[in-house]
Amino acid sequence: MSDKKNKKNEAQKQFANGKSPDKKERNEKGMTDEEQMLPEMEEESADKLTAEVAELKEKIEKQNKDYLLLMAEFDNYRKRTLREKAEILKNGNEDCLKGILPVIDDFERGLLSIGDTSDVEAVKEGMLLIYNKFKSYLEQKGVKEIPAQGEDFNTEYHEAVTMFPAPDPDQKGKVIDCVQKGYTLNDKVIRFAKVVVGE
Repeated sequence: MSDKKNKKNEAQKQFANGKSPDKKERNEKGMTDEEQMLPEMEEESADKLTAEVAELKEKIEKQNKDYLLLMAEFDNYRKRTLREKAEILKNGNEDCLKGILPVIDDFERGLLSIGDTSDVEAVKEGMLLIYNKFKSYLEQKGVKEIPAQGEDFNTEYHEAVTMFPAPDPDQKGKVIDCVQKGYTLNDKVIRFAKVVVGE
């Protein structure tokens, strides 16, 4: 009860002095302290927002620069790899051809000696040596002959050019004859063996 009386008395005193009991005190401009501080607070928040906007713009510019640099780098990388690929395709077989040149030299020497000699066996032996040299070179490079004669017909390696009645029942579905040899390069078929299959 006494608290209520005290508040009531204070309110009456303020009213008597020309002040509103529940209103905040106003300065000579007719503004409360809070109203007077409001423009300062607005200015501070506007400054903060301006600083944040400037910071965000700076970040965006940096990210754009980084993106453009990355795109330019990637474009240079792409062009360089395309150039390198074209170079490899153009000159990739250089090593292979260098290995074939000695075989050509041997053939040329053999052809020259054919006109000078009457020994057919010596010419045969020379050609066989060149053939074996060339075949071993191909094997070094990963080229292997596909076995065909007497093997089961396999569509992975053989191409049937014709079917022939098998002279023996055991030869049904097997390769009777090889018309053209097939080859693999590092276990990949580069030419199928053309074969005659027994039926």
